[in-house]
Amino acid sequence: MSRLGIIAGGGALPRQIADLSRSQGRDVFIVALEGYTDLKTVEGYSHAWVRLGAVGEMLAHLRAGAVSDLVLAGPVRRPSLADLRPDLTAMNLLRKFGKKAFGDDGLLSSILETLEDEGFSIVGADTLLGSVFAAPGLIGAHSPDYQARGDIERGSKVLMALSDVDVGQATVVQEGLVLGVEAIEGTDELLKRCGALQREGLGGVLVKFRKFGQDNRVDLPTIGVKTIRAAARAGLRGVAIEADGTMVLEREDVVREADELGLFVIAIEITT
Repeated sequence: MSRLGIIAGGGALPRQIADLSRSQGRDVFIVALEGYTDLKTVEGYSHAWVRLGAVGEMLAHLRAGAVSDLVLAGPVRRPSLADLRPDLTAMNLLRKFGKKAFGDDGLLSSILETLEDEGFSIVGADTLLGSVFAAPGLIGAHSPDYQARGDIERGSKVLMALSDVDVGQATVVQEGLVLGVEAIEGTDELLKRCGALQREGLGGVLVKFRKFGQDNRVDLPTIGVKTIRAAARAGLRGVAIEADGTMVLEREDVVREADELGLFVIAIEITT
């Protein structure tokens, strides 16, 4: 079985992929990104720490690690160009892709194209983890009421409209008011920000979907226990995700946490 390379961002997803792959008899090599990857992610695995802008060094480690298949897993906050400190390889990529590299999807598609040109086969995290997508319907004991369903519909329309301009995968809506849209900060920071913006009345809803036309091999929307806890701290009543398009990590724990906190979690089908 070929060796799997993991370019690891933050969160639990990279370690989950590594552990499952090892349990299936597959060797793993992890490229850990300085300032993003948790230390626990690489414990017990062959790995190399690399600065995000050091693309040449990253490729060299992957080649030296005899990696064939490659997965990008875990969130990485987009740095400024000054913070990125791109090496020569990265600078050449920025020149090559130009404006295309400045949107989230444009940047990711440029990275995937580069890695494929280097001979790596890119696989999606979902293909490695198995049934991590939610089927349509409730995930847990609580259901959205009429107002919450209206907020879900409003949030869905907002995300559909933003898909064309390549901005975010999530929004928070309360009683029809859009409290915030995910941008460069990520979902956790969106929830923190919107918690302070909530009005009197019924709590809002987090809506999280893929962008239309998104490459499913990278940056799929994901929720886990951390998402549920952050939504509860923000005063929200529930979370709506895209059925068959959003990964649910630690599913049993998500259900238990949501039930205990009184939040609904629902997966809905998106029609264009």
